[in-house]
Amino acid sequence: MSIRFGTDGWRAVISDTFTYNNLRLVAQAIADYVLREGGDGKDPEVIIGFDTRFLSDRYATEVARVMAGNGIVAWLTRADAPTPAISYSVVEKKAAAGIMITASHNPPRYNGLKLKASYGGAASPQQARRVEHYLEEAEAQARGPNIMDYQRAVDQDLIRRFDPVWAYYEHLGQLIDLDTISSGELRVVADAMYGSGRGCISEMLSRTRCRVHEIRGEMNPGFGGIHPEPIGKYLNALVAAMQAHHADVGLATDGDADRIGAMDALGNFVDPHHIFALALRYLVEKRGWTGRVVKTVSTTMMVDRLAAKFGLAVEETPIGFNYIADHILQGDVLIGGEESGGISIRGHIPEGDGVLMGLLLLEIVSDAGVPLHELIAGLQKEAGPACYARTDLRLRHPVMKSEMVARLTEDAPHSIAGMPIVDVQTVDGVKYRLDAESWLLIRPSGTEPVLRVYAEAPSIEVVKALLGYGEEVAASV
Repeated sequence: MSIRFGTDGWRAVISDTFTYNNLRLVAQAIADYVLREGGDGKDPEVIIGFDTRFLSDRYATEVARVMAGNGIVAWLTRADAPTPAISYSVVEKKAAAGIMITASHNPPRYNGLKLKASYGGAASPQQARRVEHYLEEAEAQARGPNIMDYQRAVDQDLIRRFDPVWAYYEHLGQLIDLDTISSGELRVVADAMYGSGRGCISEMLSRTRCRVHEIRGEMNPGFGGIHPEPIGKYLNALVAAMQAHHADVGLATDGDADRIGAMDALGNFVDPHHIFALALRYLVEKRGWTGRVVKTVSTTMMVDRLAAKFGLAVEETPIGFNYIADHILQGDVLIGGEESGGISIRGHIPEGDGVLMGLLLLEIVSDAGVPLHELIAGLQKEAGPACYARTDLRLRHPVMKSEMVARLTEDAPHSIAGMPIVDVQTVDGVKYRLDAESWLLIRPSGTEPVLRVYAEAPSIEVVKALLGYGEEVAASV
């Protein structure tokens, strides 16, 4: 069996590896795990949700049928919903696990399954390995999944349809100051990117004095031909809508709404680095919060500089929100996030949440009483200057990740772009620290012949020079 879980579940191409048959086998392995290892002595329940992708609703129903066939109560959403809402439902209903049918920000030809633990965050690598064990065990025994007829499962109360967003909205209302947002009377464009975050921001703001216009909120399983990823090159529709509606802020969420990106009124993309840093500063200065700051190895040094100013400890993790979740579960984390847009704050589940962070950004702008681009300029003066870029470079042939990391470490240059290397870190890939403001991260993919290259520096010229070194490395492989 070639099915393996990554940092946040299993993803594959629809009708290639992601088939009904394979999905049922994975669902049975999850059911085996829940029954044997994931319960607390009571009858187990599992939350099941889905996004807007092709067949996601049908796939979710099949997962629910497998759960019911194993005597597990399946809470199945009535319609598509954001991943954070599903994750929160796991905690709210005290379920044993959560299953979200989604391929997140991946292209439309993909679908996938995210497995959530009882604490509302991604299942740990150890939990994922146990599910894989049960998958292999069933294959060795030639044992197929237990499946119950849908209507029979409903009649026996083993499949229960529900709407997860209202409890989720109530929870968000305790984390966000909607009165402050209302006072800003902002004009907002919410770009759902055809994903399952559609309607969420506008519904949360419906009782405020904000004017909200949503785009790309209709059902479109092909995502209009784009990747549903909230990065600048996919947000031309958001820029156009903001101009047409004279908007103050644009908010974009990815395919399952656990990531955030933004636009200011001038049409500039506001990346998650700046959103993370703005949120950190606001939570400390305006709410008086303290605690540890957790970020992935590819996230901006602006966060480190702000944390140092506030006397807060910073923890740096490998890439993947599950590593951040580990710290959140230990307690005393003020904010945790990654460069891809998954960010969470104290009081929330250990899960990236694009809807939450979009609302928090609106609160920050409303509280400041100045345009978002002025807030960004002020942040750059206080914690910058900081410019950032990332590129993915194809290699001519596959390489072992461990071998590539060893080579980049052993053959580390003394300087890059004329700047001496002061430290070499191997938290995830190889990160060359050049000074307090500049770094280059080269991270080999563990599954395909690709080098992911990230760089940050005070100027875009230096960033380009650093990325150029990454291109030289890729060409030499």
